[in-house]
Parts: sequence; structure tokens; C-alpha cells
Amino acid sequence: MYLAALDLEGVLVPEIWINVAERTGIDELRLTTRDLADYDALMRHRLSILDEHGIRLSLIQQVIAEMGPLPGALEFLDGLRRRAQVVILSDTYYEFGMPLMAQLGFPTLFCHQLEVADDRIVGYHLRQPDSKRAAVRAFHDLNYTVVAAGDSYNDTAMLAEADRGILIHPPANVVTEFPQFPVAANLDELAELFAAAFTSLAEGH
Repeated sequence: MYLAALDLEGVLVPEIWINVAERTGIDELRLTTRDLADYDALMRHRLSILDEHGIRLSLIQQVIAEMGPLPGALEFLDGLRRRAQVVILSDTYYEFGMPLMAQLGFPTLFCHQLEVADDRIVGYHLRQPDSKRAAVRAFHDLNYTVVAAGDSYNDTAMLAEADRGILIHPPANVVTEFPQFPVAANLDELAELFAAAFTSLAEGH
């Protein structure tokens, strides 16, 4: 049985933090895992900026509510579900992600949890270290064959652990550092690469 593991932001939906940066005018919130590989350092930076500027969870959720999936994302998922079980492995948080899941037909989402006090984000709790790689390893233990796709540094461990890994419109530095992964420019190309991966795996290549 095939299982497709997908990153969320930058693959199926826009980058949440970039949208928050545009709404608030705080350019420092534009940094994502496409720019900084150390996720813990990135989140500490984000939380300090939110605290400095008094940005509340409710404002971020308002921004997210106005976001929609990327063009073609729902159709892409519908097509992928015909070939495989689909799981979203994301470094977002349930407080951010669930409204977006409603717009994508509620695929399964594995992500993290925020710590919130009086509408302020005061901390975060990772599901486990290196959670994307760990999830793919667990799927293998359940005898799933996994094809994974993502766009950032923090997806590369997941791609390496999967039976096949695919990058979608990654930044040039990620392509340079991880030339072993095929690259899709858009969701149509990603669908083609998934189909090719399933065919190759079925043929034992």
C-alpha cells in the first residue's frame, strides 16, 4: 500500500508566516524554513517578534481564515487519493492548520501544538524531535511504501527517509544541497512525479 506524505505550507497552502508578515508589515516574520534550517531557532525568533509587537493568536488566525489553498491544491489531493493514502506532515500547529484542513477536505494532519495564554502565543510543543522523518519511519514499520514531497530544508530528512522523495519549487540553495531529489515546478508536475514514483516502485525499481 502506498502512502503519500506531503508538507503543507508552500506545497498546498501559502506560507502562513509570510502572510502574517504582509498583514502586520513586520518583515522579520518572513523568515521560513526555506531560509533557516534550525527550526527551534526560527520559532524562538518568531515568538520574540510576536511578543515585541504585541501580535496575538487571534490576529494570526484571522489572517489564516482569509487564506485559501494554492490554486489546484484540492484537485491535486483528490487525484493523489486515488493512488495512495495521504498524510500531511507539517511543522505548523493545530491552532493554525485546522481551518486550512477544512478547505482541503480534511486530510490527516500531523503537526505541533502551541502554548497560548490570554490570546498570546507563549510557547510551542513539538510532537517529537525530527517528527517528519520519524513519521515516515513509523509508516515503514507499518509496511507502507512512502513517497514524500516538500519544499524546504525541514522536509529533506522526510524525503531521504521515504522510498521516493520529491521537491516542489524549492529555493535554489536546497536544490544545490540536495541534488538527489527530482524537482517539480508546480502541482501538475508534482502529480506527474508522484505517478512516475508509484510506477517505478510497482516495477521494483
